[in-house]
Amino acid sequence: MHAHSQIESANDAELIDVAAELLTLLADPTRLRIVLALARGELSVSKLAEIVDRAPAAVSQHLAKLRLARLVHTRHEGNRVHYSLVDEHPALLVREALRQAEHSTGLVPAPNEQRSAR
Repeated sequence: MHAHSQIESANDAELIDVAAELLTLLADPTRLRIVLALARGELSVSKLAEIVDRAPAAVSQHLAKLRLARLVHTRHEGNRVHYSLVDEHPALLVREALRQAEHSTGLVPAPNEQRSAR
């Protein structure tokens, strides 16, 4: 067994726990849509609500959870709050999950299936 495939220290175990919490947080279709929308740039709650087709109050609740997880940050402009991703990692994670979903549903052949079809 390869050393990199084993949990070797308490830090690794802690990172796995944090990653599991992050994946659990993102395991919500509305939050996935919010992350993808924010990957294109900063948006207000009302604009996000329009994009993800949810009530602004519901979107605000999802954004609060994403903010507590330090995935988004806010910028206040008057009485409006604008949200943006803290960095590209949440969007990359969601995009990879969508790629896996394409393979899992058969919409796109998995890479090993593409090679064997040649």
